Amino acid sequence: MFEISVEETFAAGHALRNYRGKCENVHGHNYRIRAVIEGEQLDEAGLLVDFVEVRRILRDIIERLDHKFLNDVPPFTELNPSAENMARYFYQEISKGLAGGSRPNPVRVAEVKIWETDTATATYRLP
Repeated sequence: MFEISVEETFAAGHALRNYRGKCENVHGHNYRIRAVIEGEQLDEAGLLVDFVEVRRILRDIIERLDHKFLNDVPPFTELNPSAENMARYFYQEISKGLAGGSRPNPVRVAEVKIWETDTATATYRLP
């Protein structure tokens, strides 16, 4: 099994719903996100998937969220913008982006990890 990962950063604000504490108030984070892609076979160039392609997919998703108030951006208008929900959202959106590619060998998102702070992360992966 081969695995690659790409990391990007963005800044956004949010307020957690149904939460009692500081994070129910409007506040912001400098997020870091890591997408891990896996697959069993390399292409003829010896690549699992081009880093450039994964970075483009990730940046397209980030563009929708960067420097925004997440509570105002779908799906977080309904879905609580917790780090856990954001990790799942990125997982799903990256998976869609990879499905649209034309590569000879199948790849899948293994996991997405998002840092809300330097010391607090949430990870989403399928069982």
